[in-house]
Amino acid sequence: MKKLATKKESHRHDPMEVASDDRAVALARSAEVKKLISGFLQAREGIPTGFKLAREYEKAKKRILKVLGGTERDWHNYKWHLKNKIETVQALSKIISLSQKEKEEITKTEELYRWSISPYYASLMDPEDRSCPVRLQAVPNIRERLDTSEIKDPMIIKYNSPAPLISRLYPDRLIINVTNMCSMFCRHCLRRKDIGHKDLIYSRSQLQQALDYIRENEEIRDVLLTGGDALSLSDDQLDWILTELDKIPHVEIKRLGSRMPCVLPQRITPRLCKMLEKHDPVYLNTQYNHPKEITAEAQKAVDLLTKAGVVVRDQTVLLKTINNDPHVMKVLMHEMLKIKVAPYYIFNCKKVEGIGHFRASIQEGLNIMEHLRGYTSGMAVPTYIITAPEGRGKTPIAPQYLLNTNFDGDVLIRTWGGHVLCYEDEKTK
Repeated sequence: MKKLATKKESHRHDPMEVASDDRAVALARSAEVKKLISGFLQAREGIPTGFKLAREYEKAKKRILKVLGGTERDWHNYKWHLKNKIETVQALSKIISLSQKEKEEITKTEELYRWSISPYYASLMDPEDRSCPVRLQAVPNIRERLDTSEIKDPMIIKYNSPAPLISRLYPDRLIINVTNMCSMFCRHCLRRKDIGHKDLIYSRSQLQQALDYIRENEEIRDVLLTGGDALSLSDDQLDWILTELDKIPHVEIKRLGSRMPCVLPQRITPRLCKMLEKHDPVYLNTQYNHPKEITAEAQKAVDLLTKAGVVVRDQTVLLKTINNDPHVMKVLMHEMLKIKVAPYYIFNCKKVEGIGHFRASIQEGLNIMEHLRGYTSGMAVPTYIITAPEGRGKTPIAPQYLLNTNFDGDVLIRTWGGHVLCYEDEKTK
């Protein structure tokens, strides 16, 4: 006969019951972790986001349409934005306030470096605030011209291009640089020397040579189409390249490098997504650098992509005066997750000529990572990356949590919250 549990035994095994002493400990720990986020909660209120600024963006859109002679229907047509890119000082001065000195400096800077801004991205710029993080990424600055620092890895293209348009740094994946065109030329672009001043249309013959190289190397399972911006290509041209890749048995996934979901989300059309859906699996790596860039239009673009089965991930660049702040970066990660963009990398800005004023220190990047890991959900914690010199590839950098190297017994660890604890390890065989 089965013995009935006593009241005391039943109480002891009830998972919903917690002893008063245990509850007191839990409450104390909850208060401790709550205190750790109080600074962020206060700072968050003062950080602008695209959704907070929706009304201002709507006003800016109407103002820009009036300046450019466009209609509401035009605004939703990416080809109109490409046709009406802002790329002269005269046009820009009608959209944002520019001093005479700024106009002269932009004119000097454009002699060296190309620039253009999509009308959409211009609508995200504060027309009066010269420190606006969107404006800093889009409007040329004389510091670009004055920065003559040496490019430290000039052989990245020369020594890593085994075939036309190919860049190969890793064992099982490579890049096809399918275009030098972009809907906007970011001021922090690492490839500004490759972009040049004119759009280049690469021939079918050049692209075929790149595809032939992939066919001949069976270890290549992952191909990234970038440039420039992969979505600068027409749907038909992109469809042809993806179709050719689909015919190669050892190519498992295709990736697109594009900032269009951020700087021109209207480019993400139902027609484009229907085409991409045919080539499953497709991943799209984009770049958001500030919460102001996460807008309703960006959300709509990502929704179209995800419904077509395209996985969207983000590669943020750590930029001084734009996002080198732990609170700003955390809000950015949260805003991206809200629109179903997965944080993937934070790149340390490289030492490339013309962008030195954007470079934040590695320590600043590590400080940001310290304020993400444990302080927010793991999905919001990307990998902090330094691109090694001489084309040696991405190298992850992380705060130090392992405090000793005794791998034949207990190890000493530091938790995200700063507690130093002993962890029992298995002995190596």
